[in-house]
Amino acid sequence: MTILSKNNQSGRSMVEMLGVLAIIGVLSVGGISGYSKAMAKFKLTKAQDQITMLLMNIRTAYATSPSYDGLNSKTAGEFNLAPGEMVSGSGSNTKLYGAFGGEVKVEACKSGGICGTDTTSNTYFGIKMEKLGDEACRSLATSDWGADGLVKMKVGTSDNSEKTAENLPLSLQDAATLCKDGSTDITWVYY
Repeated sequence: MTILSKNNQSGRSMVEMLGVLAIIGVLSVGGISGYSKAMAKFKLTKAQDQITMLLMNIRTAYATSPSYDGLNSKTAGEFNLAPGEMVSGSGSNTKLYGAFGGEVKVEACKSGGICGTDTTSNTYFGIKMEKLGDEACRSLATSDWGADGLVKMKVGTSDNSEKTAENLPLSLQDAATLCKDGSTDITWVYY
C-alpha cells in the first residue's frame, strides 16, 4: 500500500513575480524622470541666484569706485563677492564654478576680455557662465534680467549672438537658435 501525502507549499508563481518586477520597473523609471526634472529646476534656480548675488555684491563693493579696476574671478572669490559654494581654490588658484559645473568668469571690461571688443571701459564688468547645457542656456537667455545696468548679453561664441539690453530678454525662438550644439556659454555685461 502506498501512502500519498499532499504537499502544501505556499509561495508565488513565476508569473506573479514577473508582474511585481514590471510594476517596480515602471515606478522606478517614473521616479528617476521626476528626480531628474527636479534637479534640473533646482540647478537652474541656483544658477539664477548665483548670478543675482554676484551682481549685487559687485555693485555694492564698487559703489563708491569710479571703475571696476581690479575686478576678476580671483578677487570676486577672495573678497566674498561670489557666493561661497561657487568658490574653488585659494590665492592665485581661485576659480568660480556655477550650479551646472562650468566655470564662471568675472572681470572688468578690457580689450580681449569676456565683454567683447566694443566694451573696453573699466566702467563696465562682465559675468560669463560656461557649459550650461542647451536647456539651461535657453532658460537663462530668456530670463528677464531687467534693464538696470545691463548693457548687453552674448550667447555662445558667435559674433551675431550679441544682443543689447533693448533686445532682451531673448525670444524662445532666438534662444533655441543660439543655445545649441555646445554654444551654451552666456556673458552678461553691466555698467
